[in-house]
Amino acid sequence: MPLPSPARIILFMTAAVLLGLAQTAAAQPTPRRALLALSKDDHTLAIVDPATLKIVAKAPIGPAPHEVIASTDGKTAYLSNYRGDGYPLISVVDLVSQKALPPIHTGALTETHGLAFVGGELWFTAQGSKAVARYNPATGNIDWVMGTGQSRTHMIYVTPDENHVYTTNPGSGSVTFMDKVTTPAPGGQPGIVDWTETQVRVGRGDEGFDISPDGRELWTADAQDGTLSVIDLQTRQVTNTIDAHIVGSNRLKFTPDGKYVLISNLRGPNLVIYNAATRKEVKQIPIGHGAAGILMDPVAHRAFIACSPDNYIVVLDLAAFTVTGHLDVGGQPDGMAWAIRP
Repeated sequence: MPLPSPARIILFMTAAVLLGLAQTAAAQPTPRRALLALSKDDHTLAIVDPATLKIVAKAPIGPAPHEVIASTDGKTAYLSNYRGDGYPLISVVDLVSQKALPPIHTGALTETHGLAFVGGELWFTAQGSKAVARYNPATGNIDWVMGTGQSRTHMIYVTPDENHVYTTNPGSGSVTFMDKVTTPAPGGQPGIVDWTETQVRVGRGDEGFDISPDGRELWTADAQDGTLSVIDLQTRQVTNTIDAHIVGSNRLKFTPDGKYVLISNLRGPNLVIYNAATRKEVKQIPIGHGAAGILMDPVAHRAFIACSPDNYIVVLDLAAFTVTGHLDVGGQPDGMAWAIRP
């Protein structure tokens, strides 16, 4: 194949520079309360103004992004680059300058996926390593790792006091409970910190899960069995297994008032809504050809559902349970999060 002429190279480089300048000029400042939504196809993170549902900027991210979370101060976004080939990477975006920062290389902790930002640190799952880890942005180090011994350690929740970590393991059909235990030391010395671990069996393929707003229950969506499992967080026992017939369920979220549970389905056209108290189905809402990520908006009383096969995000009114709009952030949207600056 002949090489391009110098004139063609100059023309191409000039066009790229002009395009970059145009994108920079078009970008608007990141709002103090911003909706973050990633595109798997485009490898970009969209920063959206939730008041207008307009994209104010897009930032490039690494390959195969799946989940996103923001730092407590709302200035930085972290994105798990999940691939099934041992890829050890977490992308980082400066939300103020709207630019990509150097990524976090996680080494032997491969196939990063679930994310949480608690206590000034980034907590994440490493599915390929069957582990949960914690990254300290201040030091640039991974300062804690704990294995689950379970297959496909996937999603994560960390309590605000950092004393409890919950994660789902869809390959093992289990939920792992990690609990910090501090043993007092004599002579006023710092206590000895240890962690205990408990495995609770649920349905097969349990990826998506959520904690009820009152902190009493953990619900999982069991994709292979089509069931919903309800765990009492005090006793760590499964109290209900609901035969929901949602094979292919992907994410599960409580509404902010705790009254309802929304379940997305990768293989079906409907969003399924359950009454949390009665454990009964309330409604199925047609939204497309499949759905993944769910994000609640407690301010505007709505929810965002990423319909990956349809390349849009559905906007759902939580009062009427009706679709009020669609948002295009790029091909195959999935993970979403809020970035809130004081």
